[in-house]
Amino acid sequence: MSGERMLVVDDEPQIRRALRTALTGNGYEVTTADGGGAALETIAAWQPDIVVLDLVMPGFDGFAVLRDLRGWSDVPVIVLSARGQEGDKVAALDLGADDYLTKPFGIGELLARIRALARRAHRNVDEVLVAGRVTIDLASHVVTRDGEEVHLTPTEFGLLRALAAEAGKVLTHRQLLERVWGGYAAENTQQLRVYINYLRRKLEENPAEPALIQTEPGVGYRLRVAETGTAE
Repeated sequence: MSGERMLVVDDEPQIRRALRTALTGNGYEVTTADGGGAALETIAAWQPDIVVLDLVMPGFDGFAVLRDLRGWSDVPVIVLSARGQEGDKVAALDLGADDYLTKPFGIGELLARIRALARRAHRNVDEVLVAGRVTIDLASHVVTRDGEEVHLTPTEFGLLRALAAEAGKVLTHRQLLERVWGGYAAENTQQLRVYINYLRRKLEENPAEPALIQTEPGVGYRLRVAETGTAE
């Protein structure tokens, strides 16, 4: 049983009840809030380990919560969106959300996302990550595939490091361009795609069906690693 604190924020009572029941049944300590203002007050006072945040609420919505929250807290946030529109997902991630789910969703998927966030929260960015046949040593800047070192250019390694530092998290095109190239311009997303393809050719078993560097259509990319550090 985990015992981690979970805050569920949603203006629909039935969703709050359902998530409270499911999360409590899986060992989490859960409290709820029915709006953005109450959510911020609860986060400040109760200090949850993870927040599950609905985006579309009357008045102070999830976007407003993220804008305020990221000024003073880095608590992991999973956003819920009924719309499923790419623009909403991108906007939420750019505002500092860590992951997203589109309603309706299965509780199993939510629990998997929560576990992934919990692992990242306790991960040392200087550690060695193992993803299938690929090993990434962030401290020594060494990447191997099947035990043999893979030569990466500085830009390729910078892109891989950005993904590996938050392995399992979706990073938007904007976030990656800002972190690796130092700024965002929409026309540079093609350059990002080119370098993603370079990495896939060097690291993936089948670059045409990538298992390591996954595309989130219209949003960005995610580096997938297993819970135990071995391939899923």
